[in-house]
Amino acid sequence: MTISTTAIRVDYVGNGLTTAFAVPFAVFAPTHIEVIERVVATGAETVLTYGTHYGVSLNPDQNTAPGGSVTATTAPAAGTQWTIRRVTSQTQDTDY
Repeated sequence: MTISTTAIRVDYVGNGLTTAFAVPFAVFAPTHIEVIERVVATGAETVLTYGTHYGVSLNPDQNTAPGGSVTATTAPAAGTQWTIRRVTSQTQDTDY
């Protein structure tokens, strides 16, 4: 399979109400997603924990409908930004 996009991250601004955030790129396991919360005023960043701060729901067929959604346990506050990015190991599975 080939992946037709190089997009691996998306940013969302918190408003204290929204808890569901679209993931518009291919992801094959919930653990391949990292969520970082940044306080806009100070730039302080915190890597959030899967299963504690957020959950992940992936589309079953990543070939035809890549991505899914991240659902926050608590809506990100106004003045924060969530960065959702794909993180996978940089290994080559096939030796050519």
